[in-house]
Amino acid sequence: MVSLHSMKQCRMYLDEIVAAQKRGEAKGITSVCSAHPQVIKQTLMVCQSFRVPPLIEATCNQVNQFGGYTGMAPSAFVQHVRDIAEEIDCPFEKVILGGDHVGPSVWQHEPADVAMEKAKVLVRDYVLAGFTKIHLDCSMRLADDPPGSLDVEVSARRTAHLAKVAESYAGEELRSNLRYVIGTEVPVPGGATGHEEVVSVTKVEDARQTVEVTRDAFLREGLAEAWEKVIGLVVQPGVEFGDESVHPYRPEAARELSQFIKTQSLVFEAHSTDYQSPDALKELVREHFAILKVGPALTFAYREAIFALATIEDELFPASQRSNILQVLDEAMLQQPQHWKKYYSGDEASQASKRKYSLGDRIRYYWSRPEVENSLGKMMQNLGTFPLPNSLLSEHVGKKELNAREVIGHKIEDVLRDYLIACGGY
Repeated sequence: MVSLHSMKQCRMYLDEIVAAQKRGEAKGITSVCSAHPQVIKQTLMVCQSFRVPPLIEATCNQVNQFGGYTGMAPSAFVQHVRDIAEEIDCPFEKVILGGDHVGPSVWQHEPADVAMEKAKVLVRDYVLAGFTKIHLDCSMRLADDPPGSLDVEVSARRTAHLAKVAESYAGEELRSNLRYVIGTEVPVPGGATGHEEVVSVTKVEDARQTVEVTRDAFLREGLAEAWEKVIGLVVQPGVEFGDESVHPYRPEAARELSQFIKTQSLVFEAHSTDYQSPDALKELVREHFAILKVGPALTFAYREAIFALATIEDELFPASQRSNILQVLDEAMLQQPQHWKKYYSGDEASQASKRKYSLGDRIRYYWSRPEVENSLGKMMQNLGTFPLPNSLLSEHVGKKELNAREVIGHKIEDVLRDYLIACGGY
């Protein structure tokens, strides 16, 4: 369980982000949505160097009462982060824990009453485990809902029901520390399923309707105090990525949204900001997208590091001693294709390429497989703890004087620094 003191610190920092935005300051926070231990470790370390609280979020697909694809329930994820923090002497009380897409998404193919009951358990478990920033997401149509997009009134009502669960299980002492994010225009958890030529920016009238209808739903449920804890609204600012392409942020396209949020007590939360340029990230924060979500870009950077190290290993060791990590990874993906098959279209060769290099980075679902962990461990043991040959580092990493673990850290840190600088870092 996270301490009340740490929860209060987290709440105060999130509130300060909102207050700074309302003062006209370009201040934000980076939301790292990943369960990968190396990503979490590097996030904690880099945030320490920037002297800002790290915000680590778990998504409903990763972490839920049934284990998710990580095999972790919410309490186990909290312990996972705590263990990493203790390993590197990072004060755990400074870590903000968030739940992303907390709602019925995992069970959207089930009837609404069944899916929502499971979503209520999910919310309860996140709150009791110590998550304080909760994105309540009821935007998806459930199995017995009418065809087409889900009615905003239904989404708002379900969101209020989940907020009521969170408030009731938090108890009086914990309740004041909860902060909520709402929004119906939410990218699919796990990434886009295909390339889109145009990404439509949320219309102001839709954003306004979401706020007003959700507020009314909260008030009908007797949740006036809970509504005061809603700090963020998820909208689509026009950013997304596919297998090989990135839709860059264009401030002029989202200008009306930016003007609208100035009239509200909220800030925007931007999902799928992965692979945006440093300048685009800065523009997003300046235009009141104060919470920047990133996930696949970080595990993609980790993948790049592992692929580079595998190439270096091949240069340094005979075939009989190599880990063959790339082959082991691909075999694991072929044996259990459910995490990538519906995302990667094309013929066999195209799919093989996407399994390795897609920006969607479905490889992230396979690093915890036992055979992959064993192979990776062998590679790291082969490469050792001493600096690798500079000629190979220069060729495959673009840096020198690094050992294998430092190569991994360097790749992930490069992505994180762009975000932290954009959010007001130095």
